[in-house]
Amino acid sequence: MQKIRLIALGCGTVAVALGAGYFMQSGGKTTPFANTSPPTSIQESNASGALELDEITLTSALPSATLQPSPLAQPPAAETPAALDTSILDDVPGEEPAPAFTCDYTLTADAAPGAMALLSLDVPCMPNERFTMHHNGLMFSQVTDEGGHASMLVPALATEAVFIAAFPNGEGAVANTTIDALEFYERVAVQWQGDLDMHLHALEFGADYGSEGHVWSEAPRDVSDAATGERGFLTRLGNPTLSGSLMAEVYTFPSQLTGPDGSVSLSVEAEVSAANCARDVEAQSLQLRAGGDLQVQDVSLAMPECDAAGDFLVLKNLLNDLTIARN
Repeated sequence: MQKIRLIALGCGTVAVALGAGYFMQSGGKTTPFANTSPPTSIQESNASGALELDEITLTSALPSATLQPSPLAQPPAAETPAALDTSILDDVPGEEPAPAFTCDYTLTADAAPGAMALLSLDVPCMPNERFTMHHNGLMFSQVTDEGGHASMLVPALATEAVFIAAFPNGEGAVANTTIDALEFYERVAVQWQGDLDMHLHALEFGADYGSEGHVWSEAPRDVSDAATGERGFLTRLGNPTLSGSLMAEVYTFPSQLTGPDGSVSLSVEAEVSAANCARDVEAQSLQLRAGGDLQVQDVSLAMPECDAAGDFLVLKNLLNDLTIARN
């Protein structure tokens, strides 16, 4: 199984950003079609054969034959050499350039409510194509539509947010935007790859599982719920239908907006399935405190035997609970 390289997830984005930056500066244009057909060889063959002569009779001039005078031979006509025009041709048409096949990779990023970033990717020559979105250590897989377009709303993890869309062919696009509202929010994320299906759970202000204050993928809410400063919301990123897809879940709480004090209990559950049982799997958590630095923690899980398929592993120490103390 492919494993998320955990150190690379936290630090590798810088290298990818530099590579994508070079791509954007250099243009990254390639010619996708090359004429690899060998030249056609034309072979000419001339049929030849000996002409057979039969019954050859030798003859000689007879003495009694009357000789006829032959007409006088005419001297050959004098040949006049053609004049050589050595003048330079000034109007020789130039060679037409061969058409080039190019592909533009365009990514835009705009600040959106809730410290989110609205991303729009356009690559007309890459319809239905898989790509990976990178942002400050966060990674997830997505796919373009039939027109080579994809749009998504992504929780920002940096005020000066940089986003990179990377395609399997080594091409990509980069965009950046400023998220001024990020200082008012706290964010936690968990990310994994492939067959490990994980779920982030947030229990707000003493809520129980299944109650109104329980936020997870089955009750995610949305960014509008954070407007009052009293409730958080969850964003799921990635396309689970892709093989080996990079997935992530991000919980956001408006800790610096007006609202009650209290705490938010955080936990992560990993479901045991036939695809991941009896195996070691890896995941990663990212936690951003309001106005603070991003903290990254790696986890390696030894999944139970396959007779436990359908059960869940509860990871309570992967994330730190949020303490909400309003100023």
